[in-house]
Amino acid sequence: MGAEDRQGCGPLIAPSSESMRPLRQQVFERVRASGLIPRVQLAKDLGVSPASVTTSTSELIEMGYIEEVAAPRPGESGRGRPAVALGVRGAAHCVAGMKLSDREHTAVVVDFAGNMLAGDAVARDPGPSTVEELLAAVELLLDKVCAKAGVARSDLSALGIGVPGFVDHAEGMVHWSSTLAARSVPLAQAVEGRTGLPTAIDNDANLVALAELWFGAGRSLADFAVVTIEHGVGMGFVMNHKLYRGAQRLGLELGHTKVQLDGALCRCGQRGCLEAYVADYALAREAVTALNLNHRNIPSVPVLLESLFAQAREGNGTARSIFKRAGRYLALGLANVVNIFDPALIILSGERMKYDYLYAAETLAEMQDLVINSGRPRPPIEIHAWGDLLWAHGAAALALQGVTERALGGLRDIAAQ
Repeated sequence: MGAEDRQGCGPLIAPSSESMRPLRQQVFERVRASGLIPRVQLAKDLGVSPASVTTSTSELIEMGYIEEVAAPRPGESGRGRPAVALGVRGAAHCVAGMKLSDREHTAVVVDFAGNMLAGDAVARDPGPSTVEELLAAVELLLDKVCAKAGVARSDLSALGIGVPGFVDHAEGMVHWSSTLAARSVPLAQAVEGRTGLPTAIDNDANLVALAELWFGAGRSLADFAVVTIEHGVGMGFVMNHKLYRGAQRLGLELGHTKVQLDGALCRCGQRGCLEAYVADYALAREAVTALNLNHRNIPSVPVLLESLFAQAREGNGTARSIFKRAGRYLALGLANVVNIFDPALIILSGERMKYDYLYAAETLAEMQDLVINSGRPRPPIEIHAWGDLLWAHGAAALALQGVTERALGGLRDIAAQ
């Protein structure tokens, strides 16, 4: 990879936020976030002495994690010795990230610098799977994407996996997921036993936030929220450049906040959840009833929703009312996010974002009306449509995070003056 291609990945953290992490790790992660960076700039960014940077970078070069790269300055004539910058040696490690969902599994392989080597997807039948079926699907997709990347499974240093539902990242436990028939599944341990790879799992919405933190709009933001709308409604929240998960690692379940007492039935088994009014199965349920469809010949949810959206665009009042109602509930959910967390940015993501009725001007205006009137500007809202591999990129970032911690974490270095 040439110097001009190195864009960097990972959060751009302010020096004051990094003081509790080993200096060597801070140096490495600043290099990775920058793509390419001279030593003198590295010392300035981290607020440490050039001698400290020289010591840490020498260790990292010896470990094979970073390398020196010729990086001519803009406007240089090419005469004399080119400037030398530091960049991550991508070949030092590679990891895989995977998203397991209700209708499709996706995966990517990325190197240590965060560059994607390959991506792939496999369709699956809707409905929950047994643990054995899910493990077989993981193994099949993993081997498929590795072959596409030109690496063996044994070349991977870690695997990250995202699943919808209630997931305890620290314990590797899936308490409930629409992808699994069983509850309280130690999925990380099961995948490790099947693949032989260190495996980390998390809620899929958390991993969209991690993807934005590592590769997207959240890299330079300390605090932001991501709300995903697909088969369900999810939320990931970044606080001080890190994912916030809650005391029991099960927080931020925006889709299961209650917006109506004794309301519509949610797939989690409770009633009145936000998801039960906004997610695709909720829209499909409304469509079947409102459009008087024959229950014996109801098309698949994707086909039904495409038909409903087409009818709304053509002026069908009933179809429009379904999306408008969902948009109002979404506005209520987003206003609650603003009132509780006061994020710098809200990102809306996921497949349902192609239905612009959910974030039409009147929907966002209603959200503004529901937010506390402090006299200060409301947080901006951005619509991001990364595509199917977004979730897998977040899972890959989770795996990279784990590899970096194992390789470079530990006790805090003694700061050099």
